[in-house]
This record gives sequence, C-alpha cells and structure tokens, in this order.
Amino acid sequence: MKTNIEERACDLAIYIIETKATVRSAAKKFGISKSTVHKDLSERLESINRPLYLQVKKVLEQNKAERHIRGGLATRMKYKGV
Repeated sequence: MKTNIEERACDLAIYIIETKATVRSAAKKFGISKSTVHKDLSERLESINRPLYLQVKKVLEQNKAERHIRGGLATRMKYKGV
C-alpha cells in the first residue's frame, strides 16, 4: 500500500479513532510496521492535522492504559485452551 505519507497518517488516525483499534491491529490492516504507525501518529500527524492528532492521542492513551488487561486475558485464554 504505497501512498503519500501525509495521507497514510490521516487514514491511520481515522481508522484508529473509528474502530478504537490498537497500533498492532492498525499496522496489520495497513500492511506496515508498528513503528511506522507510531511515527506517523505521534510525529507526522501533529504537524499535518492537529485536531485529528489530539483525537487519536486520546484513543492511544486509552489503549496504553488497558494493555495490561488485554495481555492478561490473552494469557488466560492461552492456558485455558480457548
């Protein structure tokens, strides 16, 4: 998926805001690395579209606060054989 970097950053932000997706799932959906998603959203997007950046920042902070819960649930499912 080769596109303009600014366009990709905006598309990533909109996808994450609409679906409340994690960085990992967004990277998988767009076929890019997690570090590229982070760079697009935390560095590039701020200078491209500040209001969009502030919205996506809230979602990313919420995901970061909840990641220990998701990790625990994944481990539980792994060992229960679900």
